[in-house]
Amino acid sequence: MKTLSNMGFAIFGAALVAISYGLARFAFGLFVPSISAELGLTSYLIGIIGALPFISFVLATLVAPLAADRFGARNLAVLSGGFGVAGLGLISQASDALSLGVGVFICGICTGLMMPALTAAMQALVSRAMHGRVSSIMNAGTSIGIIVAVPTVVFLADAWRLTYTLFAVLTGMGVIAAWYFIPSVSRVVPANAAPPPPITRLQWSRLIRLSLFAFAMGFVSAPYWLFAPDLAVTLGALPPHQTGWLWFAVGVAGLGGAVVSDLADRNNPPITQALMLMMLSASLVLLAASPSQLALAMFSAMVFGLAYMSLTGLYLMTGIRLLPGRLSMGPVLPFLACALGQAVGSPVVGVLVDGFGYADAFAIFSVIGILIAILSPIYPGHIDYWAEEEPQPLPAEDTGLQAAYDHQLLDEDGEPIEAASEETNTV
Repeated sequence: MKTLSNMGFAIFGAALVAISYGLARFAFGLFVPSISAELGLTSYLIGIIGALPFISFVLATLVAPLAADRFGARNLAVLSGGFGVAGLGLISQASDALSLGVGVFICGICTGLMMPALTAAMQALVSRAMHGRVSSIMNAGTSIGIIVAVPTVVFLADAWRLTYTLFAVLTGMGVIAAWYFIPSVSRVVPANAAPPPPITRLQWSRLIRLSLFAFAMGFVSAPYWLFAPDLAVTLGALPPHQTGWLWFAVGVAGLGGAVVSDLADRNNPPITQALMLMMLSASLVLLAASPSQLALAMFSAMVFGLAYMSLTGLYLMTGIRLLPGRLSMGPVLPFLACALGQAVGSPVVGVLVDGFGYADAFAIFSVIGILIAILSPIYPGHIDYWAEEEPQPLPAEDTGLQAAYDHQLLDEDGEPIEAASEETNTV
């Protein structure tokens, strides 16, 4: 294994996330118009198939922490990439709904295993003082993967089989690189770290509320991820190759999501949650109202990308902060809830598209998102209206993604273990 520096690992991790999240999971919506036309699939079938990677993502994520401890970070990352190669290769050869569904299901397993593998490697290889920055860069890999998929749609709009073959080859290269650059050990816990305290009833209350909001956001975002390009082609008569620019806009705006989510944790998370969910909802109706105008459609995609990535980043930080010492649970629960929301929302939007059309289906989901945004005051942020005692706002140095990681490991007195005494890794 070749040792990477802190930032070297961050960039490498972002590349693997780009493959497993951007290409294996979210790029599917780009090719729905071409795939459904060639295989003769209805919107309902596409909705069912679109839910499968989210279901397999949830199942894989549930076993990933145990697998990381049992197999080590390197083997788990290689296994994740292997599933990605198999799933993408199967999609490229799909001849009907069944084979396509199996392929996207396997791709979801790849997605669910990759981030836990990278997190385990990060905790073993990267200085704790850099965990927040490294995590932000790796999370940006999703947007990078989406952007990378754009040229394939612009230039190979109808050649989706060739495109997925190329994706499989890229994933295979990632598997080889993972074997060389990721350590075989799992996360390393300092000897003076105390075991995490029992989860209190107040913590469970906050986690449940966080998970419900994440589920709702995943549900509302499902139409965009799955049917946005198909809507632009069907309602707006845009050429299929131009829909790639929608995902380009999603990816570029999504890169700013890490900054927005970090700032949100430093200010008022409930207000930011409400604002971003309203923006996400607005992006649905904006696209449905102007699918023939490429500029407005791209603006809608930018609003969606910024809102979606900001919300996922905010949920990540909230989950980490709510459960100190439980990195295998705190940040995992909201992502599981979000994936479940997308799994439920995908077939629902498919049914609505078949029954009422794209415009009405997107409008219904937008209304649901606005209603959920109204409930944002009960989001478990710094102002917690359901807490027995209202907490004081956190100082600036105690907020943000790095602060969330800093407060993960506690000593016997319940105080965060300082990372300053740890040796930093170099190339």
